[in-house]
Amino acid sequence: MLPNIVLKPAAVKFISRIVRFSGLPAGAGFRLAVSPGGCSGYSSEFSAEAAPGPGEQVLEIEGLRLFLGAESRLMLEGVIVDFADTPTQSGLTFTNPNQAACGCSSASSESPAPVVGVTKIEIGAIGRGRPASLAS
Repeated sequence: MLPNIVLKPAAVKFISRIVRFSGLPAGAGFRLAVSPGGCSGYSSEFSAEAAPGPGEQVLEIEGLRLFLGAESRLMLEGVIVDFADTPTQSGLTFTNPNQAACGCSSASSESPAPVVGVTKIEIGAIGRGRPASLAS
């Protein structure tokens, strides 16, 4: 079963560029591996790939091909994927509107409320052809 995911325009633009500039042939896609972990509840890796791997299904959104394994499909149900680019951080964000806020937030009472269920992936974590944690 494929998840119901919302891709915000900034995420579509970011993912499109990753795939387009990867040098891979037409039909290439974006492998997104999401697993439980981290303060927000998500730990994520991604890469541009020529084809889906074993056990992955293809989810097409906005002309993009997302390659998702079983665990990722479960974790991404109802999630909103966006891209944030600020002076202090740049990367994909994952917001689950049904997830409770994390109790370890370092936000002060003067700061706006923390975004619920957000994980940031740094630009430097991008790999091609293998998980970003193994890319050199």
